[in-house]
Amino acid sequence: MEKLGGIFNASSPEMTAMAGLTFFMIAIAVAIFVIVTGAILFIIIRYRKREGDDSEPEQYFGSLTAELVWTLIPTIIVGFLFFYTVKTMYAVDPPKGDREPDIVIIGHQWWWELIYPKSGVVTANEVHLPVGEKWLARLESVDAIHDFWVPELFRKIDLVPGHPNYIWLSSSKPGTYLGACAEFCGPQHANMRIRVIVQTREDFDAWQRQQLKFPTPPASGEAAMGAKLFNSMGCANCHLTDVGPNLTHISTRETIGAGVLTNTPENLKMWLLNPQAYKPGSYMPNMKLSEKQVNQVVAYLETLK
Repeated sequence: MEKLGGIFNASSPEMTAMAGLTFFMIAIAVAIFVIVTGAILFIIIRYRKREGDDSEPEQYFGSLTAELVWTLIPTIIVGFLFFYTVKTMYAVDPPKGDREPDIVIIGHQWWWELIYPKSGVVTANEVHLPVGEKWLARLESVDAIHDFWVPELFRKIDLVPGHPNYIWLSSSKPGTYLGACAEFCGPQHANMRIRVIVQTREDFDAWQRQQLKFPTPPASGEAAMGAKLFNSMGCANCHLTDVGPNLTHISTRETIGAGVLTNTPENLKMWLLNPQAYKPGSYMPNMKLSEKQVNQVVAYLETLK
């Protein structure tokens, strides 16, 4: 059975704080519902009209005590919820001060560009984080308004063109957390998915070192022919710039097409033969490759580790 996500599996201090507020509000709402429903049922049963009793019920025309009680109690509840909400907001979004971002997340139609300013790593669609560390993320967009959301780790945050936003990223336990764009941004909005891979600091450092190594170009065979095709057909014009996802280490990623397909040689081949079949409207054109050419390009891409 698939586990529940979001506040039901909060995996960061920020989501734990939001879960606490949510469950508290639910508890207050349930308590009010029980009290009001119980009072209604009690009145219906206790003061129902009985057979043979035609007397007029006792009438009340106001009670200062009752009015104070049902005014003060809701005021106290709302005031406490306001205090708890402000406290939670500060826990989720503490001021960043002069701190520089640890990661820059840029939304594109329809993929995510990820830049690690301190190391110079540039990748796509998979955020890697060290467990237990609080990272500051700057979020930007180059086209439409996007919304970065991984329910188990943090709240939704908009990516607005020309207006960077900031959010704290952290996780209390290693694992892979799934998210998506939560703001409609065009025909492939539903296929703009994100993975946050939380690792130990040692594994994260090893991943960064690997990302900074440029794969050795294949010298011969199918992979070498694929490398020539990749460059001669203009693929590098998009995929070595921010027009398309950076492919320098594509074979190490879990998915292709921002989560549309699992990253396997067979799926990569299907994607190259007709990307519009899997992500209609995306900016990846059909290059009209032959079966042989596709096999050669796939062989090359599989060397990009």
